[in-house]
Amino acid sequence: MTPHGSLERTAGFEFRLLGPLEVHLDGVALETGRMPVRALLACLLLEPNQVVPMDRLIDTLWDHEPPASARTIVQGYVSRLRKFLGNDGPEIITRAPGYLLRVNGDRIDAHRARSLINRAHGLEPAERSRLLTEALSLWSGPVLADIAGSRLYRMVAPNLDELRLLALEERVAADLELGRHHQLISELSTLVDQHPMRERLTCQLMLANYRAGHRAEAQARFHDLRHRLSHELGIDPGPELRELYEKLLRDDPALRNHPSRVEAGLGIRRPVPAELPPAPAGFVGRRLEAATLDAMREANEEGFSLITVLTGTAGVGKSALALTWSHRVAEEFPDGQLYASLRGFDSEHEPLTPGEALTSMLKALGVAADAIPVELDDRTALYRSLLAKRKVLVLLDNARDSDQVLPLLPGSAASMVVVTSRRRLDGLVVRSGARVLPLETLPTETAIELLDRAGVPGKSAAEPDAAAELAELCGGLPLALRIAAARLAANPARGVSDLVRELTDERTRLQALDIDDDADTSVRRAFDLSYRSLPPLHAETFRKLGLVPGQTFTAHAVAALCRTDPAGAQRRLRALALAHLVTEPEPDRFGMHDLLRAYARELPADEGDTEALRRLLRHYLCAADHARRFLRPARDELDFSDASEHQPEIGSRSQALEWFDAEWPNLVTAVRAANAAGLHDLAWPLARLQFNYLMVRCPWEDWLRVYSDGADSARTVGDPVGKVLMSAGLGVACARSGDLDEALAHYEESYRVAVQTGDSERLAMTQVNLSSVLFRLRRYEEAKVHSEDALKVYRSLGDRYFVAGALNNLAMVEQVNGELEAALRYLREAEDLYREADDLETLAMVLNNCGEVSIELGRLDDGERFHHEALDVARQCGSAVRQGSANLGLGDAARLRGEISVARTRWETALAIFEVEGSPKVREVRQRLDEIAGQGV
Repeated sequence: MTPHGSLERTAGFEFRLLGPLEVHLDGVALETGRMPVRALLACLLLEPNQVVPMDRLIDTLWDHEPPASARTIVQGYVSRLRKFLGNDGPEIITRAPGYLLRVNGDRIDAHRARSLINRAHGLEPAERSRLLTEALSLWSGPVLADIAGSRLYRMVAPNLDELRLLALEERVAADLELGRHHQLISELSTLVDQHPMRERLTCQLMLANYRAGHRAEAQARFHDLRHRLSHELGIDPGPELRELYEKLLRDDPALRNHPSRVEAGLGIRRPVPAELPPAPAGFVGRRLEAATLDAMREANEEGFSLITVLTGTAGVGKSALALTWSHRVAEEFPDGQLYASLRGFDSEHEPLTPGEALTSMLKALGVAADAIPVELDDRTALYRSLLAKRKVLVLLDNARDSDQVLPLLPGSAASMVVVTSRRRLDGLVVRSGARVLPLETLPTETAIELLDRAGVPGKSAAEPDAAAELAELCGGLPLALRIAAARLAANPARGVSDLVRELTDERTRLQALDIDDDADTSVRRAFDLSYRSLPPLHAETFRKLGLVPGQTFTAHAVAALCRTDPAGAQRRLRALALAHLVTEPEPDRFGMHDLLRAYARELPADEGDTEALRRLLRHYLCAADHARRFLRPARDELDFSDASEHQPEIGSRSQALEWFDAEWPNLVTAVRAANAAGLHDLAWPLARLQFNYLMVRCPWEDWLRVYSDGADSARTVGDPVGKVLMSAGLGVACARSGDLDEALAHYEESYRVAVQTGDSERLAMTQVNLSSVLFRLRRYEEAKVHSEDALKVYRSLGDRYFVAGALNNLAMVEQVNGELEAALRYLREAEDLYREADDLETLAMVLNNCGEVSIELGRLDDGERFHHEALDVARQCGSAVRQGSANLGLGDAARLRGEISVARTRWETALAIFEVEGSPKVREVRQRLDEIAGQGV
């Protein structure tokens, strides 16, 4: 800190309260003196230009009874402050009944923050987010941290902390409107951990997770807060949180992101020529993008120059939007509109050079051919001189790269430039401050509207489901939709469903989107031009992406596919993203438009493709093997820890679940792809490695699909271990979904193969499975025999983990036989063994079973304790089903206590979970709720 007396006085004071109290003069921090003086200054700064009564100052400065000389002491402090501030600084005026500090409020960070927060109210989301972010940046640490413990601190800090939290919540709300849910999850997770009782933050985190596709995490956050509120405060969540949870459970369309506006930019203006080509007929949608262009044009009215780049994949409608919007706003550019087709991607012609484009535009501006300079720099200078005082719209269509565009940019802020390109043109962003406006494919509703306008009106209305499917098959790509519409218009007798059938086969889809008498107007041709412009390494990478069976992929996966390292794969993917041949829907996760994927798969195959697919599958095997070990013990001999060189970082249970959640759709299709490619030695192991995740998340239909494909491969190669494990996995899936007869059939097949192998340990595993389903089929004696046989084997082998499974099954039999104490003994032993194995998902199951038996014994306190612990463990491991069972049991205990409203709440929570998870317990819970209908209200 610099002593104040060493500085020459100026008026450049800045006062900071949102952190340690600091005073800055011309950017240099000053020494503010002892704490009472700093506290007095803070009191005056908090109410600038207002009289702060002496009595209030005294009450604030002394925690306890003030001394008799308090007024004299305060007067002394004021005298010191006046000397500190000097003659040219803010003035402290004596005015009854106290003092007034005359200062510009903008010099005080707390008041500047309030001003920014107030200004943000009611603005568009982008501007609101910007102002609130600026306001929040003024907090430099804990408020008034250097006078913590004082009465002033206790009076002021909570209010300013609350102001910061409110501003944070408002900024997050604005960012959610802008579709930034992926970026918000990490920040919101930290905020919720710091402020666990703040319901709005939890609502926002739930919404961000939901929109990012993390539905289970969104639900878990609700249950976490509900449990905390109930146990710590004895209250239920507020109506906003409950309403959001209910909407989340029913997948309410209102929750889906509809960004109200992307970042508003700055604009430009116009000349005398009217060179715009006709706007395309039947243009639909793009209201948000057009509004963004409007905002940029309006910003240009303030004199700020802006180049706007409309970018997106081939056929997404960049030129259509640019022309439609340009015609609509043409009158706003009274000096005219210039247009140049730069032919960046053209099958017939070379790209237009900047010199050629400038010659054309100079002629349009009235320059005689013989007056056009020879040198490019001279042409650019003349062009910019002519536009300097004119308000012109310049549309540069189909640009190849930044170098082609740079010489064509006006030099002043009077004109607006719109560029379209299949590439992002980041060079323009860096060198000219261009704003990039990416175009996505059309949503289904808008795509159907385009089909109607461009084809035969009424056909979509006659076959609404087929029209929606056609829009999906075209991937919402406007070029594909227009071609589909043209095919419908060419044959009025042809129905939408007829075209859908033709497009359903991915292998012939692109052929069906050709125009017979116009080879250049086809989706394939549009993609060809983009593909052929790639450097060889990037072209080969794109072609190999056609081998990826799933919808998304990471740099690690592509590194395995292309035999490179993740950094190299990342560079290739970013280059393809710049060319809009891949997308990056979330950080470090890439994808492809469905039609681009079909195009990549049409490209000529290479003899190394099978080996490349094998490398990709081994990458998935290695990562899945690593991740599954964080979820539950790996109870098989499969080990793929060294199957792939580069692997994602997975070091915890939460990271393992996150990896599986993100990769799950890819793993499902990878098993099928391995099966189809004849890589059976990889197919069934990949299915098996997903078992631990399936036990936690329970996606029944996908589980059956994965294990069915795995079972096909195991049977094809005749692998007995694979056949046992695949049949057992199918049995678990069927049992959990309630199809007990089918589960029994799979378990019996698994048992039969195990008997043939003579492997006693594997045979015991199949007997544990059989006993569980036989019990549920009420064949109790058979269930008991299988459990006892398995228990003997596992005890002889010293396999404590599988001993626990057999004990749990025996406990169920003893429970129905009325031997409740024996059942509880078995369960408590199983509980200890599952704790030892750190198998949280199964531990939660056993704790729920302990709770159920305890309640049946009349020990309600014990039962509730078991169920509460089961709920906590289930949350830790992310098992929604076990959370549902815990709430079911807690509801049972509440009902026995006569607490009907508590029971209803618990059962309603359980029902909501079971309905989402597709559990067979739905009917059981509904029956309980029906029994108490009208009670306890």
